[in-house]
Amino acid sequence: MFLIRKVQDATTPINKAAIAEAQRIMRTQFPGMGQDDIDRLPDLLANPLKYKFVGRLFVAEGSNGKVLGMAQLLHAPDIGFCYLEIISASVGGTGRGTGAALYERVREDAIALGAHGLYFECLPDDPVLSPDEAVRKQNARRLAFYERYGARPIINTLYETPVTPGTTNPPFLVLDPLGRPELPGLAQVRRVFRAILERAYSGVCTPEYVEMVVNSVVDDPIRLREPRYAKRRKPVAAPPPSHQAPIALVTHDGHAIHHVHDRGYVEAPIRVSAIMAELEGTQLFQRVPPLHFPDRLILEVHDAKLVDYIRRASEMAGNKKSIYPYVFPLRNPNRPPKDQTVLAGYYCIDTFTPLNQSAYLAARAAVDCALTAASKVLEGRKLAYALVRPPGHHAERHVFGGFCYFCNAAIAAQFLSRYGRIAILDIDYHHGNGQQDIFYERKDVLTVSIHGDPSFAYPYFSGFKDETGAGRGAGYNFNLPLPERLTPEQYRAALTESLKIVRRFDPAFLVVSAGFDTAKGDPTGTWSNGPADFAEIGRMIGAEGYPTLIVQEGGYRVRTLGNNVKSFFEGLVRGSASPVAHEPTRKSSRAKSPPSPTMARFSDTQIVWREFVTSDDEERVRSLVAATGFFTADEIEIAAELVRERVEKGTASGYEFIMAEVADKLAGYACFGPIAGSDLSHDLYWIAVASDVRGHGIGHLIMRKVEAAVKTRGGRIVYADTSSSAKYAATRAFYIAQGFRQQALLPDFYRRGDGKVIFEKRL
Repeated sequence: MFLIRKVQDATTPINKAAIAEAQRIMRTQFPGMGQDDIDRLPDLLANPLKYKFVGRLFVAEGSNGKVLGMAQLLHAPDIGFCYLEIISASVGGTGRGTGAALYERVREDAIALGAHGLYFECLPDDPVLSPDEAVRKQNARRLAFYERYGARPIINTLYETPVTPGTTNPPFLVLDPLGRPELPGLAQVRRVFRAILERAYSGVCTPEYVEMVVNSVVDDPIRLREPRYAKRRKPVAAPPPSHQAPIALVTHDGHAIHHVHDRGYVEAPIRVSAIMAELEGTQLFQRVPPLHFPDRLILEVHDAKLVDYIRRASEMAGNKKSIYPYVFPLRNPNRPPKDQTVLAGYYCIDTFTPLNQSAYLAARAAVDCALTAASKVLEGRKLAYALVRPPGHHAERHVFGGFCYFCNAAIAAQFLSRYGRIAILDIDYHHGNGQQDIFYERKDVLTVSIHGDPSFAYPYFSGFKDETGAGRGAGYNFNLPLPERLTPEQYRAALTESLKIVRRFDPAFLVVSAGFDTAKGDPTGTWSNGPADFAEIGRMIGAEGYPTLIVQEGGYRVRTLGNNVKSFFEGLVRGSASPVAHEPTRKSSRAKSPPSPTMARFSDTQIVWREFVTSDDEERVRSLVAATGFFTADEIEIAAELVRERVEKGTASGYEFIMAEVADKLAGYACFGPIAGSDLSHDLYWIAVASDVRGHGIGHLIMRKVEAAVKTRGGRIVYADTSSSAKYAATRAFYIAQGFRQQALLPDFYRRGDGKVIFEKRL
């Protein structure tokens, strides 16, 4: 078993290793290939404008991650064709089906791209062109292989004319029509010839040679050589139309065995049936059978004791009874209950998530579906949907609940995280506490959840706005708790804000925990999204342009569930097919230069604002404060220490931050917090602006953000202090300009002749 995946770029260690292995295959299997052609592979993937081709690299990886083969596909969207530049198994890897699997994957990609044909070169089986019998036989075997797919050499042209006269084995140009009944016309093929010779062979073919070959195309439509080998073997059928369906759909019929008949239990098998009844006639989906994945992928996100308990307790309960939690002991890890039924409350967060054999089997199958859908995204599918039950986003690392046993989206995100950064967007009515808990201290997986405020909505104990991550994960968890009554327009405003957060993170893959319990009339929610609203939600997400995995979560009003899901996916496909308003970029390609000093003043919309800090901000703040020239070495370290405390302790540190970024550069910031023992007063500990943008209004905007944040937290007075020395005259003038009044002067506070000036502003 091996996985064929598309390597997007060289931004992650695993992708760099795959590219290096592909280059090694090129070097060993094509000894005549120039080193420059091998070295350009990473640049070919990153710079389509430079090469006038969109480069796509596919690698076949074994279960141990070893690269068994590679294919390099070039797409020319301006002409509408694909060119297979290289395809090869690794040394010793031939004869295992790797080449066939890679070629079939490349064909699928070319069809999905809308190419009129797949072109590639193949060495000749003509004795005049290939006089060495041993070489000619090898060439014939390759041509026979491709002929099985309907790919044959283009005839009646001079393409196989050697660039250097007298050389042997000049290649045929082979066309795979990809199952199309009509062959391309003269004008189109001439453009293809020119593109291949001028782009793929830049610097090799002279202009005279190019014109000679291009003008040699005279048939309209072009002609392919009559089959020579396919009659010996059954031809491979062209990919069925379903390959062109935009969404890979993975589900499992076995979900229906998990059926709790208790009155009012809304997580029922009919949910999936209702969805499938609406989706089957849309032509949007290609059904993909689920594969089985090892338990170790579950154990990467869930505690082994939890997984073992769910399995053992489910087997013990069997299918004739269920274990419901009914005692919830304090979780003393050294004194867990001994009784298996009592132990349920040790691992479960509620009283309505029963354990039995069917529940476990369905939950385990749901994991396989989510991982299969993730693997399709990894292979290069832009959209994949894991239609599963039971759901998963309430299952944390150490506990389960909320109808959820294993966190399907988190397991899939962890699987994908080896290949790039991941953003999880949870649009269920209820907080995605599972993803938050699992990734709370990680910065490579961003978690964003839009949900009902935990003051009234399950799970009640998490999902608060000030839960922003911890340690290295500080600033990489976002909660947008919303009020109990909400209009669809207000919901979309929150989604807009969430997508801005995702865009700023710039993930390689997006995982959406898709709950449809935000629908009007859902028995577990209070909001009013309808089909048109779900279509717009899908469009907004699809328009971001990320390779996206959708994992089914909630949605319990069966009468409208299927239509709402269908509307969502119709919008998702429409959005993903539209010009991407916010094309995902690699960090290396973003503008790094500071804004022009000639700009009179900044506006609020020119600045990216955030009220959180990350572990990276400690050094950024240290550098900004040091560059101002106003602070001593000790003061600079204090500024950095406050960031570190906020990262390590969260809101318990007592420090809040406003960060202002322009073109990915920290342009300024403020640190403030409540004064202990006071209900109304806050301290402004730091406010600083980068020296190269000082004087353009950023400090004023930061102060307005601070005042708004203080008022939101119930504060009404802000205190700030600074030195009385002449060096800080501009700082004192800034506070006065912002409406502060001097309330006290403490002489000789810092040193003789240098006092502390205390300012106050009442909001």
